[in-house]
Amino acid sequence: MGLQPGLTVRGLGRNELPVADWLCTCGHHERARGRRAVSELTTRTTVQQCPHITPATTGRAA
Repeated sequence: MGLQPGLTVRGLGRNELPVADWLCTCGHHERARGRRAVSELTTRTTVQQCPHITPATTGRAA
């Protein structure tokens, strides 16, 4: 089945190493491990809004 676009966080509050996977709608994948890295990733990601596509890459003028 694999990852679906969105943010998935596992291992919080269970004495485990937290892991977060973010799959952007454009296909960009990022993984964070550890509480600090997971916190940073969840703070800067916005589900349903791709930060990787700019007007230059879509052919639109800024």
